[in-house]
Parts: sequence; C-alpha cells; structure tokens
Amino acid sequence: MTCIHEVVNQALTTGFLSLEAEERLRQLLQTTQYGVDEMNAFVNLQLAAMAGKIRQESRERLQQQRESECTLSCSAR
Repeated sequence: MTCIHEVVNQALTTGFLSLEAEERLRQLLQTTQYGVDEMNAFVNLQLAAMAGKIRQESRERLQQQRESECTLSCSAR
C-alpha cells in the first residue's frame, strides 16, 4: 500500500503532481491513520506547490479551461 510520504516524495522528485497522485493523497488522508511524519510530508508538498516548485496537473487543466473559455467569449464579441 502506498503511503502519503511515497506520493509526496515522487511529486517532489519529479516536480509534478498528477491527477492520479492528487486523488491518491485525498484517499489516504481520508481513510488512513497517519502520523506526524506523514502530515509533515503533506505540508511540505503544499508549501512546494505554493512556491511554484511543483506543477499540479489539476491546476494546469483548470488554467487551460479558463483560457479556452476566455478565447471563446472574446471571439464571440
């Protein structure tokens, strides 16, 4: 079974958090008991994402969607 620390380490190593990894983290946080080390790993991932050190697939897709919507609404004028 994957632990929070493993998912976080992979994201920190690659600089990328996939949708699958993000969902796995949600599942782990909701369904498992975890200690301080696991929570610290998760917090470090959040800090890295806020600092722009980790790209998040979910945020990139949301940004692309917003840009597409803007392009469509601007071209309709």
